[in-house]
Amino acid sequence: MEVVALVDYGSGNLRSAAKALERAGLEDGCERTIEVVADPAQIRRADRLVLPGVGAFGACMQGLSAIPGMIDSLGEAVLGHRVPFLGICVGMQLLATVGREFGTHAGLDWIAGEVRPLAPEDPSLKVPHMGWNDITIEGSHPLFAGIDSGAYVYFVHSYVMQPRDPNCVLAVADFGGPFAAAIGRDNIVGVQFHPEKSQAVGLALLANFLKWRP
Repeated sequence: MEVVALVDYGSGNLRSAAKALERAGLEDGCERTIEVVADPAQIRRADRLVLPGVGAFGACMQGLSAIPGMIDSLGEAVLGHRVPFLGICVGMQLLATVGREFGTHAGLDWIAGEVRPLAPEDPSLKVPHMGWNDITIEGSHPLFAGIDSGAYVYFVHSYVMQPRDPNCVLAVADFGGPFAAAIGRDNIVGVQFHPEKSQAVGLALLANFLKWRP
């Protein structure tokens, strides 16, 4: 049975994400279990990893670092054994080299780039960016199989990830200017929006992640 580990490090709405993953996995007939885990040993045994995140970049990195062996175990699984990985919201931003929220903080540096404040050109647009927004899909990544450009997903954020390599951008959204709505390379993907709050589109994306064989 495949094990999908949802990383618990004190940040993120784990219950809603776990329920959404369970729903998304019902249709393909694959036997899997969704586990909320805070033990690095369980991370190393997982077949897929999901890293949620709500709050500030630095606080989330601190939460990961506070669990002995967690960052090493994640790196071993994702970079060493190429376990499929999905980061959600701040969980995506932590993939960056550095975050510039309330100071400068080192990230995981799995996708080179930095996290900067969302700065819409239209001053009438209020930050945080909260609510439904359409996305434009770049290329043909399996994460977006069956999902069309123009689909609406749900965002809650004040910062954006800027990958150094534009080829790592899988989808963009516009909020007073374009920003990366999804990024990825190799066995690693991340979404700035919340698939667990994005209804049918979000469930389709999670189902694609659960079937993805990078």
